Amino acid sequence: MRKLIVRIITIIIVGMIFGMIFSFSSQNGTQSKSLSRQVARVLIELQPKYKNITEKEKQKLVESYQPLVRKGAHFSIYTVLGLSLTTFMCTYKVKDKKRMLISLCIGIIYAISDEIHQIFVPERTALVIDVFIDTAGVILGILIIIGIKNLIKNKILKQKCNENET
Repeated sequence: MRKLIVRIITIIIVGMIFGMIFSFSSQNGTQSKSLSRQVARVLIELQPKYKNITEKEKQKLVESYQPLVRKGAHFSIYTVLGLSLTTFMCTYKVKDKKRMLISLCIGIIYAISDEIHQIFVPERTALVIDVFIDTAGVILGILIIIGIKNLIKNKILKQKCNENET
């Protein structure tokens, strides 16, 4: 019953992440750049070393940070997708390699479909580099879950060894 609840929750989370990605990709180029600029602006405002610079200098920094913000957003949201997909796959009795491969394939397919979707959005383009960035994010998410799973497994084994010694 517990696995079923985790399965339902994680598939809902995966669906929500797919929806968020689709929503971001549906923004036209102007909207998307504006959001990236706002995030870049906040990041700059948070750094004490930029407190006393002129507005013109801040604008230059915003423009230079914007591509990093955009690529960072790709990487981050796809990392969360990789985490969620792998967590979902952990509710099934399959080997880790198969679990990782299925999660990776779904992540890559969605990344490709996302870039294709952007072709049809005004002022947006499809970039192969974004698929690679998205894939790297999915891989990180998968590795985090596998790492956590292994840590838990090792802790349980250690506890059992300690119990057997007493």
